[in-house]
Amino acid sequence: MNKLKQRWGITSNLQAIIILIVFAITGSASAWLSRPFCDWLGIHKEDFGSWFTLIRLLIILPIYQVLLVAIGTIFGQFRFFWNFEKKMLKRMGLGFLFKD
Repeated sequence: MNKLKQRWGITSNLQAIIILIVFAITGSASAWLSRPFCDWLGIHKEDFGSWFTLIRLLIILPIYQVLLVAIGTIFGQFRFFWNFEKKMLKRMGLGFLFKD
């Protein structure tokens, strides 16, 4: 737990637990929300076959990004998740969206 706290730049065990809970909720919620979103877009496994999984993952990604910051804010961890989000997007090559 100490390595994780050091890596994330936090000092409290409670904050680490809250962050892990937010990650768990966000992952589950984004996967859950992707199904109705795919249905709304008319994307079904029968139509896309093996491409369906890749398409669904691409749909989940932006949903996950938004939910991570939103749920993190609800749990009082906006600053941590906003910085985490910026770091993740920079690694994905979208760093131009943020000014340093």
